[in-house]
Amino acid sequence: MSAPHPGTVGIPASQRRRVMVRGVVQGVGFRPFLYSLATAMELSGHVSNTAEGVVAEVEGTPSAVALFCDRIAAEAPPLAVVESVDHQDVPASGGTGFTIIASRSEGPARTLVSPDVATCAACLAELADPSDRRHRHPFITCTHCGPRFTIVTGLPYDRAHTTMAAFPMCPDCAREYADPADRRFHAQPVACPGCGPRLRLLRPVEGGPPTEVAAADPVAEARRLLADGAILAVKGLGGYHLACDASQAESVTLLRRRKARGDKPFALMARDSADIEHLVHVGPEEHALLTGGVRPIVLLRRRATPLRGLGSPGVSDAVAPGSPDLGVMLPYTPLHHLLLGLPADPAGPRLLVMTSGNTAGEPIVTDDAEALERLAHLADAWLTHDRPIQVPCDDSLVRVCDGERMILRRSRGYAPLPITLPVPVRPALAVGGDLKNAFGLADGRRAWLSAHIGDMDDLATQYAFERAERQLESITGVEPLVLAADRHPGYRSGQWAERHAAGRPLVRVQHHHAHVAAAMAEHGLDGTHRVIGVGFDGTGYGDDGAVWGGEFLLADYDGFTRFAHLAYVPLPGGDAAVHRPYRMALAHLSAAGIAWTDDLPCVAVCPPDERRVLETQMKRNVNCAPTSSMGRLFDAVSSLAGVCHRAGYEAQAAIELEAAALTAENVGAAVGRTGYAFALRPPQGAVGAAWTADPAPVLAAIADDVRAGVQPALVAARFHRAVAALVHHTCVVARERHGLDTVALTGGVFANVLLSSACAEALRKDGFTVLRHHQVPPNDGGLALGQLVIAGHRTAD
Repeated sequence: MSAPHPGTVGIPASQRRRVMVRGVVQGVGFRPFLYSLATAMELSGHVSNTAEGVVAEVEGTPSAVALFCDRIAAEAPPLAVVESVDHQDVPASGGTGFTIIASRSEGPARTLVSPDVATCAACLAELADPSDRRHRHPFITCTHCGPRFTIVTGLPYDRAHTTMAAFPMCPDCAREYADPADRRFHAQPVACPGCGPRLRLLRPVEGGPPTEVAAADPVAEARRLLADGAILAVKGLGGYHLACDASQAESVTLLRRRKARGDKPFALMARDSADIEHLVHVGPEEHALLTGGVRPIVLLRRRATPLRGLGSPGVSDAVAPGSPDLGVMLPYTPLHHLLLGLPADPAGPRLLVMTSGNTAGEPIVTDDAEALERLAHLADAWLTHDRPIQVPCDDSLVRVCDGERMILRRSRGYAPLPITLPVPVRPALAVGGDLKNAFGLADGRRAWLSAHIGDMDDLATQYAFERAERQLESITGVEPLVLAADRHPGYRSGQWAERHAAGRPLVRVQHHHAHVAAAMAEHGLDGTHRVIGVGFDGTGYGDDGAVWGGEFLLADYDGFTRFAHLAYVPLPGGDAAVHRPYRMALAHLSAAGIAWTDDLPCVAVCPPDERRVLETQMKRNVNCAPTSSMGRLFDAVSSLAGVCHRAGYEAQAAIELEAAALTAENVGAAVGRTGYAFALRPPQGAVGAAWTADPAPVLAAIADDVRAGVQPALVAARFHRAVAALVHHTCVVARERHGLDTVALTGGVFANVLLSSACAEALRKDGFTVLRHHQVPPNDGGLALGQLVIAGHRTAD
């Protein structure tokens, strides 16, 4: 039997339906997409942006209306993230044609703002085309690429609510903007050479203030300066970079000195992946990250011996001394592409150092006037423009571990995309920690994490935190009823939360519990079952007032039990021991009962006067907080093995120990025959006491190897295996006693891919389910997510 035609009894000839689409649906070409879809299906109605998402009304035959609704999610634009498509019938009103109507801003903001997106292939083709009116235009963009999050001033996402509002469109751009068939139809950042923004190059003249250089092409002049060894401040999407030719050791060393960088590695920007493949290993996962829409800095493992090819660009040893990796990104703005050179351009630098525009410890500079002042002692010239940056946004940093993405800094390209929570929470603000700060807002099943803020010791970073917090509240519409913070009484983030609680509950969350909860949340665990949380990092305030960091917790969102931890050792002088790993080595030797003899590198490098002070300090327990930190144990072993005695940046000693271990890849049999082993001791004394992992046997074996002349690389490899064996053994004991078989590996130490991979492999072979971070960093940049779900659980009633 054939289907009845519209108009048959019971089936209306015309149906009108109101459709609400939520998700990342503004600034990504969604209204033009719905316009084209409705027009092609001969539906009438309209579409507009609202503070909640995109709303459309469509009218036509019932079958066409139903098909329209079905195709929305399936055929959405490439940058869109459709979370839901809700629709309801409304009275038919007749009419013809489909239109885009003015946006409506009433109601709470609930639409999702897109992150900034790398320049698309179509725009790059126009950029390089001499016949195109946007040839070499540094701000070329369309609905599929360009700035989003960093230019948004309010919702709904329209040009009037971006920093592009100050640039009226020229007639040509306005025509493209209004043409449904054009790629720039309702592209809010649309621009051209005729309507701005405008690029400028500034240089100091005879010791005076920076003055605009009269150059026909500021980019060409900037490239010449880079080739001559200059350091440039370059304005990007989320802040200024400092750039120099990566092949010129003198320039790189000068930038390192000016920036007070120590030996911390610089990031590189390469024209394309072919320019770095002779230096590093680029697998398919790394290549996808390098060339995708996010374009983060990707940590790539160095080749033991660089490949030599004709015309391969070199890189100075001063770029990343002592690091096993090079951090590389590809251009993600038109200006970056121009700076590195289009195919038709004359030869110039092909690898640039591209590091954050700031002095060590300060937030990235975004304001133009501030850039001329704060970067005056760092840069020789400024390549800048007049499009304001609304919110700072550093480059994201990722690496690949066992074929999976590990985010180490979640910022440009990822923020402010929300993370789906496994359990609903009340509107909440979590302020994160004080190192690598990133805060978070949550409501219901969504959590929005901020871009990377930085270390809260600096007053400017605290101001940046406040500005970013206000901006994220404004674009998410979350009005927090609950605040969450770390338990450390001295954290500036926690003190800020106390000052701004204003009668709202403030939930204090233990540091490593938050780490474990973050891993649980991003893997969708609802908290009804506990996991074994392995929390290894440098510093976290413990419930007993000690410095924790080598923890095995039995945890859910409600709370945790400390099942095991590294044995306590003194932390002599607090931060002084962090900056001088030989101090931690001496502290661990003392705790293990191993004599300080001059044939051990950590002893030999410590000045005699300081050695005597340390002996007295530890004997009398003066300024020696106890610590169970795995991060500090890595520091100690690094110095004991003779790898790194002084740390100029966070985790330098551990990073260089991992680099040393990687060079021992061909001595696996020797490592296995003479490995090291921790002593795992059962609880003693009080009920509820934890197991203790004593590193004394490991340290004694390392000291014997060092005295016997064993190479540092082999010592480092054996130590990594010992830590992996400890993790496996302790988790087996926890499973035997508590029946738990899910393990979360979390904390900054697990940014070490050699350790993370070894632990995961051993655990999985023994039947454990292993949770590792993919959406938020394992380090303190992921704390806010854990704080949000714990605070949500505690205040659910």
